[in-house]
Amino acid sequence: MDNNMDLNAPHSMGTTIIGVTYDGGVVLGADSRTSTGVYVANRASDKITQLTDNVYVCRSGSAADSQIVSDYVRYYLHQHTIQLGQPATVKVAANLVRLISYNNKNMLQTGLIVGGWDKYEGGKIYGIPLGGTIIEQPFAIGGSGSSYLYGFFDQAWREGMTKDEAEQLVVKAVSLAIARDGASGGVVRTVIINSEGVTRNFYPSDKLSLWHEELEPQNSLLDILNAPAPEPMNI
Repeated sequence: MDNNMDLNAPHSMGTTIIGVTYDGGVVLGADSRTSTGVYVANRASDKITQLTDNVYVCRSGSAADSQIVSDYVRYYLHQHTIQLGQPATVKVAANLVRLISYNNKNMLQTGLIVGGWDKYEGGKIYGIPLGGTIIEQPFAIGGSGSSYLYGFFDQAWREGMTKDEAEQLVVKAVSLAIARDGASGGVVRTVIINSEGVTRNFYPSDKLSLWHEELEPQNSLLDILNAPAPEPMNI
């Protein structure tokens, strides 16, 4: 062990989270790598958390901070649903997340994307970045992997997409971020929310597309060492 390592130094925390609206609902997506600096603490975590039956939140930044915000919001929304006798809207859920994030902005290090469907406004996506701002968007991206995706989404996203097109876009975007961002990795999870309910999907890493300069997945280091040498290039 490195005796000079400062355990109290701030850790880099990275992820990739995405929310996309489509014609009829929303699709949320995220990778599954939880990192503590250069150490992968959990390679199969679930960063898409249920708030109500029809609203979910994608979490980035500090895992502890995002989890406690989600827990508080879920509790308040449960009380809200009992008092009103009907499910909370996506806007109400997002504003509760915003309120807690803003009132505790000096102590929290988390960015969140709230997405869901309700009978009043249909599918909605809200971005709540560090500091507690709330922004309604047709799509939202967050986490360290989002730096690699802004230009891709400007080109690839369009209004009126179908459910399958939106989910394929989310999976492709997360896999692109995984290829470039060292703090993003693992599997891809998606949540589709519409008038029919909620559908969760899981895409293991060996089923994701390989992008430029990415290596084929290997079961162990021995597989790499025993692999045949590449054929010499003919000139």
